[in-house]
Amino acid sequence: MKSKLSALALAAAFFAAAPAHAQTEIQWWHSMGGALGEWVNDLAKEFNASQKDYKIVPTFKGSYPESMTAGIAAYRAGNAPHIIQIFEVGTATMMNAKGAIVPVAKVMTDAGLKFDPGVYIPAVAGYYTAPNGQMLSYPFNSSTPVFHYNKDAFKAAGLDPDAPPKTWPEVALAAAKLKASGHKCPFTTSWISWTQLESFSAWHNVLYATKNNGFGGLDTRLAFNSPLHVRHIENLANMAKSGLFVYKGRDNAADATFVSGECAMITGSSGLSGNVKRNGKFGYGIGTLPYYPDVPGAPQNTVIGGASLWVMAGKKPDEYKGVAHFLNYLSQPEVAAKSHQRTGYLPVTKASFEITEKSGFYKQNPGFDVSVNQMVRKTTDKSRGVRLGNFLQIRTIVDEEMEGVWRGAKTPKEALDEAVRRGNEQLERFQKANKG
Repeated sequence: MKSKLSALALAAAFFAAAPAHAQTEIQWWHSMGGALGEWVNDLAKEFNASQKDYKIVPTFKGSYPESMTAGIAAYRAGNAPHIIQIFEVGTATMMNAKGAIVPVAKVMTDAGLKFDPGVYIPAVAGYYTAPNGQMLSYPFNSSTPVFHYNKDAFKAAGLDPDAPPKTWPEVALAAAKLKASGHKCPFTTSWISWTQLESFSAWHNVLYATKNNGFGGLDTRLAFNSPLHVRHIENLANMAKSGLFVYKGRDNAADATFVSGECAMITGSSGLSGNVKRNGKFGYGIGTLPYYPDVPGAPQNTVIGGASLWVMAGKKPDEYKGVAHFLNYLSQPEVAAKSHQRTGYLPVTKASFEITEKSGFYKQNPGFDVSVNQMVRKTTDKSRGVRLGNFLQIRTIVDEEMEGVWRGAKTPKEALDEAVRRGNEQLERFQKANKG
C-alpha cells in the first residue's frame, strides 16, 4: 500500500512539474546593441506574452557584417536560426542564395495568415521584393539617412537652432561658425558609402551604378565617379583640411561622437534618433539630407537602409507557423507605430504612420517625420535604391579609398576612380558566380 501511495505521489509531482503546453522555440539572430537591443528583447517578450504556442529567442550576433557571416556559416553547417536580421547591403546576396531562404510571403500564406504587401510603405517593401512581385524578407528596421544636429551647439555658435542647413554650402558655413565658437568637431558622418555616395546619388537623381543601380540585372557596373560625385568628395576633403569635417571611422562609429556631444552635426541613420533621445544631454534637431541647389531635380528621395528579417530554409512546418505569427505580430499597426516612435526607424506600414501622425507624435517630436517624408516621395529608376552583389565588399573598398582622401594621400578623383575599378571586379565576380 505504501509503495502504491509513493508511486502515486511521484506521478502527481511529475505532472505538476511538467509544463501544461510545450512551446515551439524560434531562434532570432540580430545585430541590435544598446538601446536598440533592449527594443528587440522587448518585442520578443511582448510577443511571447501575447500567446502560449511559440517562444521567440533573440540572440545578439555582433555587427551587421558579423551577423551575416555567422548566418551563412550556420546555414552551411546545418544549424541556422529560423530568423536572421540582414542589413540592406546583403539583400542581393540573400536573394541569390538559392535554397537557403524561404520567402516571407510564402511563410505567411503557408501558415494560413492573410498577407498583403500593399499595407507596407512602397519604397520599403519594393526594396525587398523579387522581380516576380514576391516579397522575400520582412522590412523590420528600415532607415534612411537624415541630418542630425545639436541645437545647443547651434545656439552657442550664433546659429538658428530651428533652421538646420538644407544645402551642402550651408553645412560648410554652419561648420565654420561652429568651429569659430570652439567646436573641435563641427561635422562628421557615419556610413560614408551609404550617406555620401548611395543616398547622395538618389537625392540628386543620378546613378550610383548602371542598370538602375543593380535592379535591372547582375551585369550592373559602378558609376559614382561622375563630375558631381567628384565635386562632393572634393568639398568634403576641403572641409576636412579646414577642420570643419572630422572623419570618425567606418560604419556607425561616428554615431557615438554625436550622442556624446563631441560632434555638432552628423549625417547618419534615422535609427540614431532613439539613442539620442535616450542618451543625448542636449537640445536635439533633425533636418533633411543636404543637397546641392544647382543640381536639376534635387532633392529627389533618399534610399533605404537598416535591415530586414530573412527566414532560413530547413525548418519544421510548425516552426514556420511560429515565425509567421511573430512577423504578423510585428506588422500590427500599434506594434509597428510603437517601434517607429521608440527607435526613429521608418514606420514599416502605412497604418503605423497614420496612427503616429494622428497621435500628435510628430508635433511633439519635430523632425521625426523627416525620414518618412524623404522616403515617400515618388521614386525614379535612378533613385529606387541600390541592390548589388558583393555589396559588403564594395562598401569596404569605398571606405579604404575615402580614407586615402581624408589622409591627403589621394585626390578625390583618384580615389573614386579606383573604388569604381575595384568595385567592378567584385560585381563581375558576383555575376559569374550567379549566372545560373
